[in-house]
Amino acid sequence: MTASLRALPATLALASAALLAGCATGPGVDVSAVRQIPQAAPLPEGWEHGAFMEVFVRSYQDSNGDGVGDLRGLMQRLDYLQALGIKGLWLMPLNASSDHDHGYAVTDYRAIEPAYGTLADFDELVRQAHAHGIGIVIDYVINHSSSQNPLFVQSASSKSNPWRDWYVWEDVKPTGWSIFDIDPWNATPNGAYFSQFGAPMPDFNLRNPAVVQYHLDSLRFWLNQSVDGFRIDAVGHLFENGPRGWSMQPENYPFMAKVRRELDIDHPHVMVCESPGDPIGFAAPAACGASFAFGHSDALVKAGRGDEKAIHDVADYFTKAPDTMATMVSNHDHFAGKRLWDAMGGDPARVRVAAAAYLLQPGTPYVYYGEELGMSAAATDDPDGKLRGPMSWSPAGGFSTGTPYRPASTNLATNNAEAERADPDSMLAFYTAMLRLRNTHPSIARGRYVAPRVDGRTMSFQRVFGDEHTVVVINYGEAAGAASVGGLPANARLQRLYPASSDAVVPVGADGAATLPAAPLSVQVLLVSH
Repeated sequence: MTASLRALPATLALASAALLAGCATGPGVDVSAVRQIPQAAPLPEGWEHGAFMEVFVRSYQDSNGDGVGDLRGLMQRLDYLQALGIKGLWLMPLNASSDHDHGYAVTDYRAIEPAYGTLADFDELVRQAHAHGIGIVIDYVINHSSSQNPLFVQSASSKSNPWRDWYVWEDVKPTGWSIFDIDPWNATPNGAYFSQFGAPMPDFNLRNPAVVQYHLDSLRFWLNQSVDGFRIDAVGHLFENGPRGWSMQPENYPFMAKVRRELDIDHPHVMVCESPGDPIGFAAPAACGASFAFGHSDALVKAGRGDEKAIHDVADYFTKAPDTMATMVSNHDHFAGKRLWDAMGGDPARVRVAAAAYLLQPGTPYVYYGEELGMSAAATDDPDGKLRGPMSWSPAGGFSTGTPYRPASTNLATNNAEAERADPDSMLAFYTAMLRLRNTHPSIARGRYVAPRVDGRTMSFQRVFGDEHTVVVINYGEAAGAASVGGLPANARLQRLYPASSDAVVPVGADGAATLPAAPLSVQVLLVSH
């Protein structure tokens, strides 16, 4: 690696900082300094311990018939989300972008994607969401921008351009690099630029203080719009130190800790990071403080299929991982796996047991939109597009009065919100019941994780918060099982919270133990009563 990779001579740093301070609009986008305005807490204490939903706005609800989901469409569905028990929304990128799909190729960090609406629409969405008791967390792409972002266009225009050092450049194209089997260096008449995620998304130079300040100011811009936090993309890729040093570099962790500290000065907020390479490391206080639980998500899915090793892995996970992990069973990226319905072969009972663990264990669960319906892949060959199909609102679709921009889910006719609302045994009813337990029992939302145990294919664990004590039993097997539960108060009673049954109370012995029969592919939640 040459010495100039992301190097910043003092003279260039001063020049770039001076340029940033003196130019409010920069090369076609706002780069002005932003003072964070303290915000009144709009949500009840502890809201962040509830379940979140990841929403792809483009695919959620179209309000104007153009076939593309938008912010006003999302507003129309807040009643549904509130009834489901969702307490927070993670919205995939809302910024103006050049990719016309996922939004991670940002062209303006302080503007709304025009297809989604306006900044006024966003402000109204936040206001209405807060009125429904729902927080808003937005995706923020700090590692890279679009190659059509005016900042990059100027950076690429000449070697002497004052914006040059905002991105990673080499005069001579380096050799010997391969990231995801692709050469990350892209030759131009004015040198070669670095892009870990493809030529259309060049990497920022995060060793340039002016670039860091720009991102901090842009994050403050959104905090001033009353957002409740951020999901930070690709934090394992922020710094590069050579052909074999482009992922999980030591600089990444303190950098994210600095970002979190800077933004928490006036108002604490949610920050959750995405790093499949080191999820627990980025969940540490010396980094992001919270991170998506990749690896655990794989175990949850395999356990749902009855894999015994995976069942043990699920039971043990929170004996090692912090309770700040963001848990999930799928998301918008195909590398994270199929939609849960498809991963379980369309078996509703296996979907339930796979989902129950992450909805009832520690961590903050992130439900992927449509998962609560058992929504399957969209009818397209695009591997990411399969995961990002229009939301299944009714047998006819319900997503748009026009032609949807992407085909519907392959099981739209049966697995849709309209049909499932009327069915007390539906997947929607199950998810609603699990989230109701989380929202009404502090032990499940934020309690200690106690006595995880696996008996055959039956897993049990306990959650304790103050005087409240709950027991969860999940049988992943196709045969009846039993959970041997110990460490309970002597002679207590176990009151069945889920499912409702005539056998609602189970006695605990004088030794603090109880044996709980478990039907095949079943979930039980019990409350300890003294």
